[in-house]
Amino acid sequence: MSEPTVLTREEDRVGIITLNRPKALNALSGTLIEELLSALRSYDKNPAIGAIVITGNNRAFCAGADIKEQRELDFVSAYNGDYLKNLNDGMTCIHKPIIGAINGYALGGGCELALMCDILYAGKDAVFGQPEIKLGTIPGAGGTQRLIRAVGKSLAMHMILTGENMTAQEAAAAGLVAKVFDVEETVPRVIEYAQKMASFSVPVVAMAKEAVNTGKYDFVEAGLHFESRLYHATFGLGDHGEGFDAFLQKRVPQWTHK
Repeated sequence: MSEPTVLTREEDRVGIITLNRPKALNALSGTLIEELLSALRSYDKNPAIGAIVITGNNRAFCAGADIKEQRELDFVSAYNGDYLKNLNDGMTCIHKPIIGAINGYALGGGCELALMCDILYAGKDAVFGQPEIKLGTIPGAGGTQRLIRAVGKSLAMHMILTGENMTAQEAAAAGLVAKVFDVEETVPRVIEYAQKMASFSVPVVAMAKEAVNTGKYDFVEAGLHFESRLYHATFGLGDHGEGFDAFLQKRVPQWTHK
């Protein structure tokens, strides 16, 4: 029997979801996404839970989409299957606060997963980035839309067009994360904050979350849809295949600009 790709536990009205693909740096496989969404929906319906924490391990929160799975997709299969759209749709329909406890790498789809959380706290060694440009593609799970709203246009554009990463300290200065902790303290401290949120009226907390997100992300749906379609379109480019092959073969890509 295969190991579950997410682990769950509860601690004083807080549901804790741990991504569990350590050998793959918690890459977002189709199975992991489905198990993550299932755990989120279960906690959202559970009256004994008032807040939800998502975390990984000290090396990686999530290093992105599963490259081997993604390499098998072409434009038609990505477009018709709405690749990664189920993750965005599933996260945004959760009423209870989702809190990200980030240690290690949060890159590509992992950074986008973090951005889908309502609040982010990070360990001092956390690293955020959108390196998709190096693979011949673009962020496809909200990175172009949420990152700009989190850190501003220039910094978001810099990260997306250069593929450069951001440290936890830089993320805190930019407003991407609320607080930075020592690595070993990150998850316990985040659980403490989650317990405080869970101690209040569940419907009032949900209303406050909805009000803030509506103000921050009003009109974002059209942008997310446009991003998703452009992302899927890159799967039809020769440079997309070259970028992924080069990554898997550990070599420098040779772009043909086609």
